Amino acid sequence: MTLPLSLPTPMPTPLPLIACEDIAAHPDFQSLRGLPEIDLDLRYATPDNFVSRDVYGPLDCAYLRRDAAAGLQRAAAWLQRHRAGWRIRVFDALRPQRVQEALYAELEGTPLALYLAHPEAGSLHSFGVAVDAGLLDADGRELDMGSGFDEMCLLSHPDHEAEHLAQGLLTAQQLSHRGWLRAAMRAGGFHTITTEWWHFEFGDREQARATLPRVL
Repeated sequence: MTLPLSLPTPMPTPLPLIACEDIAAHPDFQSLRGLPEIDLDLRYATPDNFVSRDVYGPLDCAYLRRDAAAGLQRAAAWLQRHRAGWRIRVFDALRPQRVQEALYAELEGTPLALYLAHPEAGSLHSFGVAVDAGLLDADGRELDMGSGFDEMCLLSHPDHEAEHLAQGLLTAQQLSHRGWLRAAMRAGGFHTITTEWWHFEFGDREQARATLPRVL
């Protein structure tokens, strides 16, 4: 009896990669610049971040994939309907893989590394489907969330909010501001995470990593 030959398992086709410099001409990405309902304050394009330097340089990172950008606009429209004059402030959107690697290297081997996705798995920012956001009130003032953007501590964890409220570490007003932000972003189709009040992801995380091209 002749046994059938065992055929090798085919290797999966590597996903395409996109250079950040090519994003402006890419049909699947939309710029966030010029959207009246969105305030851009890209902190990694300034020294106002946890590494205290501009890590984007000449790269224009004010982009999301079109479906995520449309979701962000829906979130902003929902916010306008419920809190007239309030706007969503974007702290970070597209974050190229090269920047994710540089940021992770700053924290690798420390307890703070949990706040950044390992570059091998990939940050959802590098696929163009994650956004870091806060809120502005009708007078253009950034609303107090009880901790700052990229403040890597338990005060920033949504899953500790009830405890921190009971201990007097967060106020009811600060939690109300977080609640309005989450409600708006969820109305746009975004999901929260447990460790950062500012971070939101559009769509399924594992599906994005498996099916979308990463931006370098």
